[in-house]
Amino acid sequence: MRAGSLTQSLVVMRKEIKDWSRDRRSIITVLVSSLLAPGLIFIMFNSMATRQRSAEDVTIPVVGASHAPAFVEWLGQQAGVTIADGPDNAEDAVRNRREDVVIVIPENFAKNFRVSRPAQIRLVADSSSQNSRPKVQRIRTLLQRYNSEISSLRLIARGVSPAVATPMQIEEVEVSSSQQRAATILGFIPLFVMLAAFTGAMAIATDSTAGERERGSFEALLANPAPRLAIASGKWLAGTVTAVVTVLITAALLFSMFRYLPLQDLGMRFRLGTPELIGTLAVVVPLAPLIVALQMYVATFAKSFKEAQSYLTFLMMAQMIPGMMQTMNPTTARAWWMHYVPWIGQQSLLTDVLGNKPIGPEVYAIVGVVNLTLAVLVVRATAGLLHREKIIFGR
Repeated sequence: MRAGSLTQSLVVMRKEIKDWSRDRRSIITVLVSSLLAPGLIFIMFNSMATRQRSAEDVTIPVVGASHAPAFVEWLGQQAGVTIADGPDNAEDAVRNRREDVVIVIPENFAKNFRVSRPAQIRLVADSSSQNSRPKVQRIRTLLQRYNSEISSLRLIARGVSPAVATPMQIEEVEVSSSQQRAATILGFIPLFVMLAAFTGAMAIATDSTAGERERGSFEALLANPAPRLAIASGKWLAGTVTAVVTVLITAALLFSMFRYLPLQDLGMRFRLGTPELIGTLAVVVPLAPLIVALQMYVATFAKSFKEAQSYLTFLMMAQMIPGMMQTMNPTTARAWWMHYVPWIGQQSLLTDVLGNKPIGPEVYAIVGVVNLTLAVLVVRATAGLLHREKIIFGR
């Protein structure tokens, strides 16, 4: 682009940013977009940690405790376990959420236990309840431990080594780091960061194209002695600035918030520091120009602001699909070319960045060049649309 056209693009960019800054709704949109992901993640992880901590000190209602006094006494001796009398109708109490879990010991428990027959114990629980799941899991673990101890004692009493009942000993060798395992679990975080880039630029991309067309101000704008490409580029640069600002705010809030999340209560060791922040920005920021360019191109076809918002909603869903598919079905081995495909590559690279996997600087450079090149091509296509009378005068 020539120096004169570049100056004209910057003038258009300043004009669009000034108009955007005067619109409270646009500013609120950026703020909400920046706060949405950190807020949701903070609430979700704190809720999960609270449920997990509730399983550390658990009260177990027991029906028929007199039928197995030794077993009930063993349960009460475990750390953080309190035994309480169970309800008259265990299933009804759990179904109506009056109790999270109930242990029911039948009358024939002691008889079967004495003759070394399988003594049945009923564990009444509701697996659809998120709040009770950690408690149920801990009680199930306690029952399995008691079962294993009694089995070993019975074998020893008969002169048989408990090792006979374990024909195979499995030793697991984990080659991945705790950071990499946590990054796989937290694979949805990159999706939120990329979504921030999309929502941050939506207001300018929509208003500067479909909004101009709806208000009939395209004619006055294009009457200026400026090339169509300079006008489209200025609008594109303005949208890119807001998208990058939204990404910076969202990433900063996310990385700051993770210092206060009780991940250790969830059994996760995960660190987010300056290297991860820089790597995240190096991956997502080059995607912002392409997102804005696509938004402008799609919105230019719309005759009104609301119609453009409908189009961009479908575009946002299309953007989220690859990330959601990778989150639900992560792959350990990826083809080399996947890193350079927009959206798919960003999702893969961000997972590697959060997992502290080594990424060469040439990968960041190629990703940036690919996204910027595609963005320029889309902006040129948008400038071509501004030559059509149907686009300019069609309302």
